[in-house]
Amino acid sequence: MTVTAVVSGAIVPVVVLVLAWLAPAMADPGLPFGVRIPAAHRDAAVIGEQRRSYRRLLALGGGSAVAVGAVLAAVLPDPAAVATAVTAVVAAVGATAHVRARRAIRSAKEREGWYRGLRQGVSVDTSLRTRPVRAPWPWAAPAALLIALTAALAVARYPGMPGQLPTHFGADGTADRFAAKSLTTAFAPVLAQLGLTGLLGLTVRLALRGRADLDPADPAGSAARHRRYLRRTSAALLVLAALVDLSVLLAAVRIWRGEHTVEPAELLAPVLLGLAVLVVVAVRTGQGGSRLDRASARPEPGPGPEPGLVHVDDDHHWRLAGTVYVNRRDPALLVPKRLGVGWTLNLGNPRTLLLAALCAGFALAMSLI
Repeated sequence: MTVTAVVSGAIVPVVVLVLAWLAPAMADPGLPFGVRIPAAHRDAAVIGEQRRSYRRLLALGGGSAVAVGAVLAAVLPDPAAVATAVTAVVAAVGATAHVRARRAIRSAKEREGWYRGLRQGVSVDTSLRTRPVRAPWPWAAPAALLIALTAALAVARYPGMPGQLPTHFGADGTADRFAAKSLTTAFAPVLAQLGLTGLLGLTVRLALRGRADLDPADPAGSAARHRRYLRRTSAALLVLAALVDLSVLLAAVRIWRGEHTVEPAELLAPVLLGLAVLVVVAVRTGQGGSRLDRASARPEPGPGPEPGLVHVDDDHHWRLAGTVYVNRRDPALLVPKRLGVGWTLNLGNPRTLLLAALCAGFALAMSLI
């Protein structure tokens, strides 16, 4: 088994492990492990203890799984299967550590009555709708250019393409599936680029119109930080789209040549770079702009701080350890996630089914192609 196969098989488990490790740092300080807490208890001893316990379990369980997986990938004939199993183990360890930490914090919150006697409220900044953050579409230009370049190369190379084109490569970079040359198989990379870029662009568009999770004690300041968060995260998503398109282009060139072997690490490098950019932005910005310098965020004219007012304790709307949001009274389609950075669907909104069907249809179309 080649070193390339082992390295390629270890990439996904390592990425999952790193993202799980960084998740607490990206979360809003008011939502440790997805539990809504008032500002006065953000430094509670139980929260620090659970962060340390979470990372210890992740390092021991997840790190051991990755190490064992690397050894098995070197001696077993199917490193892709090993990588899939190790990724599942790492994800299970992360989920277990998260659930343990969440339960401990919720238990302390209820036992000690952290919300007892507090004024709970919700803040809405209408300027986020009347004067929404503009989508940073100039950042989409590289992705558009790469799609155009891929299409032009497909047209130019089509007459000279071999009769059989590889359509799938194993973990070791060897082609294991082929299809006859046709417009569909030759232009499949272009279709993939269009679909992936379109989905990321749609995510940006919906996120800019999504509901902000503003701090009732400082609505104007948190709205200003939310605007900066939207600009940075949207730009990072469009950069990721361009780098994914670059990976597809690199793979397409090898497919059009009829090559039977590729270097998986080389093709994955742009995607990993795009994910790294997104993670760096997420860690530096925090969910909803929670890690941004409050002094540097210039609030627009609006309601001033209201000391004593805290977020509504809305944990009951979040199911499956704070990963799934269900609220039929909330008209929002996308809402800020409680774990990491980004957005998740409101499964209580009927329109969610339409978006889910769109994503499922795209995945099915790509699998058929």
